[in-house]
Amino acid sequence: MIKPSTDGQLSSDDAVLLPVMAPRLQADVHPEGYADLALWGAGSLGRVRFSQIGGPFTYAPNRILSKHGGVFVAQSLPVMLIRARLHGIYPARRCAWWHEPDREGARASVTRDGDRQTFEMGWGVLIVEVSASDLRIAVGASRDEAEKALGLAGEAIIAEAAEYVARCDMVPQADPLMRSMVSQGVHAALSSIRRDENGAFAGLAAGQAYSAPARTYYRDGYWTMQPLLTLAPEAVRDEIRLLAKGVQPDGEAPSGVILTGPAQSEAWQRFVADSKANPKIHKRAVPEYHNRPQDWWSDHFDSPLFFILFLNDYFDATKDAAEVERHWPVVKAIMDRYLNLAGPDSVLPLKPRNDRDWADNVYREGLVSYDLGLFVGAMEAVERLGVGHDPALAERAGKTADFARQEIEDKLFVPATDGYIDYGTPGAFVEDHLALDSLTLSRFGAISRQKAVGLLNAFESKLETRNNQAQPYGSWGVMCVYPPFKRPRDLRSKTAFPYRYHNGSDWPYWDGAYAEERLRHGLGGARYALTRWWKTCLDNGWIGAVEYFSPPYGRGSLLQGWSAMPAAVVLKYGLDAANAEPVS
Repeated sequence: MIKPSTDGQLSSDDAVLLPVMAPRLQADVHPEGYADLALWGAGSLGRVRFSQIGGPFTYAPNRILSKHGGVFVAQSLPVMLIRARLHGIYPARRCAWWHEPDREGARASVTRDGDRQTFEMGWGVLIVEVSASDLRIAVGASRDEAEKALGLAGEAIIAEAAEYVARCDMVPQADPLMRSMVSQGVHAALSSIRRDENGAFAGLAAGQAYSAPARTYYRDGYWTMQPLLTLAPEAVRDEIRLLAKGVQPDGEAPSGVILTGPAQSEAWQRFVADSKANPKIHKRAVPEYHNRPQDWWSDHFDSPLFFILFLNDYFDATKDAAEVERHWPVVKAIMDRYLNLAGPDSVLPLKPRNDRDWADNVYREGLVSYDLGLFVGAMEAVERLGVGHDPALAERAGKTADFARQEIEDKLFVPATDGYIDYGTPGAFVEDHLALDSLTLSRFGAISRQKAVGLLNAFESKLETRNNQAQPYGSWGVMCVYPPFKRPRDLRSKTAFPYRYHNGSDWPYWDGAYAEERLRHGLGGARYALTRWWKTCLDNGWIGAVEYFSPPYGRGSLLQGWSAMPAAVVLKYGLDAANAEPVS
């Protein structure tokens, strides 16, 4: 349906959904001729209907070009321009599905001034101005912010949109498929950098679907920031500072930290309180684990480890020792927490039976390879970062990492697959299928190079769908597990179905991590993981780095921050490495 062009943009005869993210403004521009508008920290602001734009179309990050119209998004202010005729404006009656305003609060205040219409809600403002055949649409947390945005002329909006497209086009020498993938991946990373109404940093968004309430995640942020270490290191530093606020004195941390504006925050806290007081009434996404006002899903097993890895990667890229010193008490609290979670005569932390790590549809417990890879990486990071100012803790962390490696080899290796158990308790139940998230063992040095190469070869033969004839859908990407989970009672929601979500979907961020390990170990053969997911997206008419997908079940969210990982790998290792054939 969509074809990559030699200039890195995308062409299509038919209109498709364009996801939009800028520092404040976000939107879905639908092919039927309407845009759903939202604002970071405020939530949904309304829908604007307009005449359908005729094709053919050229798509690029935050932009549509056509002889018959177009869509252009500014970067400096929350305003966009649509070349079409206005058909109607429908202000939002609530900021999110969970918002329950009273009758007066659900009614927008409307003012008209010539060709301009302003809609003021209790949580944000939407302004639409008609000029000839153009619509300028501005949003804001206040009328002042929206009116300031509307002051940006149409020509300036178009120019800013073009400059942004050029900024995302970082491998112009690549073939069309690779070039467009990198462009959209860079867009996913850059657009994750959100701002408040004063222009200050307001977190790395996981994607469009994470603004109500606005929140930023430890694990999503870690993978999203990989290209930002060079493209926007100050954003990585500021993200670390935000995430540090979510770590508790005992080293526990939630899945994400809520960063929402005051109106949305008040509405969210009312919903949380009412959900806990009346659980039978609220049957959808009841926030039973939101234990603190700042927490999005409290006590995630992997989050604190990601905080240490975040800090380590930032220091490696910038040598900013002051930031390490600033957060060292947090690092110490996290290390103590995981050492206390180890079983008898072991240094390996045991995960409780819950669904609170990245595989949040799976009740993993005991020894979890994914989490243990993060643990070894975090211990190595403490050893490296602490040498100069906390040598005792550094030495303890180094010894812990060494003991952990030996235990992992003794207890988790599965000779029959050349892989490692997904999770379980040796001698009792273990899920021993191949799980792509056990890549953390390789990425963070928890296993030897020889075992890492064996693991990567096992992934190539079983998880790359082009090589696995036992799965029924042909060549479509890299599965996150194979075969599907064997104990149904460990699964919930979407993952209960084979090949869906955590049960075998393709997750582009894991594709990028897998491709990077192949390149780091000199194996070549990374192009399939780097581009096959993107070709599937284009074949299905999906623009924007998708969250996950599988042939029988479709896709997750568009424009997902951590799905910038494949682009990050190309930028880090170069095109020659990315395109190299597998080493026989």
